[in-house]
Amino acid sequence: MITSDVKVASFLYNEFVEVLVMVDENEVASPGWDAIENECKRVYPNQTKPIHYGTLISWDLGGDDPLEGISVYEGEDYYHFVTYGLSELYEKVSSNKDVSGYGMEFTYKLKKGCYENLESEIKGMCKIFQTVARFTFLDNEIFNENEFIYTGQIQGLDARGVSKITGFITILDTSFNTIDTPNGKVKFVEFIGATDDELMAIRKKEISVKELYEKLGSDVTDYSRESVLGS
Repeated sequence: MITSDVKVASFLYNEFVEVLVMVDENEVASPGWDAIENECKRVYPNQTKPIHYGTLISWDLGGDDPLEGISVYEGEDYYHFVTYGLSELYEKVSSNKDVSGYGMEFTYKLKKGCYENLESEIKGMCKIFQTVARFTFLDNEIFNENEFIYTGQIQGLDARGVSKITGFITILDTSFNTIDTPNGKVKFVEFIGATDDELMAIRKKEISVKELYEKLGSDVTDYSRESVLGS
């Protein structure tokens, strides 16, 4: 269960240095990347060119951001983020033939209209995913479903810092299936925004992640919502 408070400072930047740029659609394909993209196409067959941010300097070349890219698809009432880079996108290098890389990619569904500036919120979530992925690359931290990420902060994770959403719970993505790629299996771990008191209740074992998810009644994160615990 993920509860590390040391992640707080990394989630909040006073200035966002944009190290993410649009990826050239003619970039050389790779089997792991293609497998993820094909699953995205299954869910969003009419969106061949989603919003996509790619890392300017790769992690292997000394860059700060471990994820190779993040795509954002448009759902009916939300924007759907999916990462590329926690699994093996190119050739197989790990010894475990059954699992691709860390065996996961992150996803997130952001409710439309619960923010003032879409671009700022997209960049902000990309930044958070890069931060969380850095813990995986540096500390081998694996993020599974039915866990929670408690940051200890009270400032909202939205771009303006006014939301009551301060951390996350995780589930298996409700839209994407676990996939078999040439490099092994990949599951999609979906992040859902949670308020400070909801996360504290989980920490105190007053409620489980599954029970909180049931109370939320949706896997879409709404930055404008109040706590479902009534506190």
